Amino acid sequence: MPTALIALFVFVAVIVVWNVIVKRNMGEAMILGFLSTLIFAGTAAPSVAAESLVEATESEVLYAAAAFVFMTYFVEKVGVIGKLVGILSSALGRFRGGPALVDTVTSGVMGALAGGSNTGNAAASGSITGPWLIKAGWTRSRAATVIAGNAGLGAALPPSASMIIMIGFAGSMVTTSQVYVALLVAGLYQVAWRILLTLWFVRKDGIPANAMNGAGAVSQNWRTGWTSTLIFLGALIPIFVTVGPLADALRSTGRYGESLDEISLIVWIPILIIAISAAVGWRELPRSVAGWWSFFRDSVPHFFTIGVLLYFAIAASQVLDRLGLAADVDQVIGGLNIPAWLLVTVVGFMVVLVAGPLSSTATLSAVGQVSLVTLVGAGIDPLLAVIALLVFASTEGASPPASGSIFVACGITGAKPESTFIPLIIYYVLPITLLGVLIATGVVPVPLS
Repeated sequence: MPTALIALFVFVAVIVVWNVIVKRNMGEAMILGFLSTLIFAGTAAPSVAAESLVEATESEVLYAAAAFVFMTYFVEKVGVIGKLVGILSSALGRFRGGPALVDTVTSGVMGALAGGSNTGNAAASGSITGPWLIKAGWTRSRAATVIAGNAGLGAALPPSASMIIMIGFAGSMVTTSQVYVALLVAGLYQVAWRILLTLWFVRKDGIPANAMNGAGAVSQNWRTGWTSTLIFLGALIPIFVTVGPLADALRSTGRYGESLDEISLIVWIPILIIAISAAVGWRELPRSVAGWWSFFRDSVPHFFTIGVLLYFAIAASQVLDRLGLAADVDQVIGGLNIPAWLLVTVVGFMVVLVAGPLSSTATLSAVGQVSLVTLVGAGIDPLLAVIALLVFASTEGASPPASGSIFVACGITGAKPESTFIPLIIYYVLPITLLGVLIATGVVPVPLS
C-alpha cells in the first residue's frame, strides 16, 4: 500500500480545505498538514516528528527565507523600489502601450529584487499603472488582465520563497547557483512573452499612440533616483563570481581554492542588496534608538506566515521522506507507460490547478517534492525539473477564480473579475504552462551549469 502517497494526498487536502474553505491563514494550514502526515507514522510518530522538526531547524533554506523577507521589507521601507518605478515610468511611458510595459518591467524588477508575492506585485505596480492604463484608453477588463497576468513575475524571477523551497527539496541534486541562473533565464522568457502580449493588445485593441504620457522627465527621475539602480549589483556580483566566465577565470588563477564554490547566493544576495539599499536610502533610515526599535518591530509580522509555512513545509517533507514517498512514486511511475513530455504535462497541470487557490509558495510546499521526485524518476534532468515546477507555480497570479492578484487588479481598475478569467487562461496560464513543459523536456534552453 502506498502509505506515503496517501499521506501526501491527505497533506494537500488538509492545506486546501483549511486555507480555501475554512479561510484560515496558510501558516495554520501548514501546521495541520504537518500533523496529518504524522498520523501515517503510527507508533513511531513522536520520534519521526522530533527528527523532522530538528532537521527543519537546521535547514539553510529556512534562514535564507528569513533574509529575503527582511530584504523585501527593507528595500521598500527605504524607498528604493519607488525610485526605480519612477525611472521606468518616465522612460517607457511615452511608448505606445507604455503603462502596460511599465507594469511588466516593474513586476519583473520587484520579483528579481524584492522577491515579491504575486498579489503584492499586483498591488504595488497596479496602484501606479492601473489608473494610468484606463486614462490611456485601455478597457477596464484588459487593464485588470494585464496587471493580474504580470503579477506572476513575483514568483517567476529569482529570488523568491518558491525558489528557496525547491532548492531545499532538491537537496544535492542541484546547486543554488544553477537554480538561480536557470530561473533568471526562464523568468526573462516570461518577461519577453508579456512584452509581446502588450504589443499584441495595443494592436488588437487599437490603443492610440498619443494616449501615453510619461510619468515625468527621464532626466529628472534619473538624476534623483539613479542610485536605486545600484541594488542590481547585489544580485549580479555574487552571480558573476560564482557562475560564468569571470568565475572560471578566478578559479583558474588557483588563488581562491574552493572558496568561490562556498559562496551561497541565497545568503549573499539579500545581504548585499540590504547593504546597498542602506547606502542608497540612508536618509530614510531611523536616526534614534527608538526609531530603529520601531523599524525592526514593524518587520516582525512579515516573518510570521512565511516562517511558519516554510518551517513546517520542510518538516512535513522530512516526514513524507521517512514514510517512503520516493519509493511510492517510483512504484507508480513504473506502472505508467507514457512519454516523458506527457508526464511533464500532467504534472504541470496538477501544479497549475493547485496554484489556483493557493500561492506559489504554498503550492510548492504542498506538491513540490512529489512533483520533483516524479519528474526526476521519469528521467527529467533535476535542474530542468526544478525550473519547470517554478514556472508552473508562477501561474498563481493569473489562475482564476481564486487568485488574489485578480481581485486586487480588478479592485484597482474597476473591472468585473469574471471578465478577466478566460483572457487570463488563454494569454497567461496556458502559454506559461507550455513554457514549463518545453523547459523540462529541453526544447527551450536554460543554463545547466
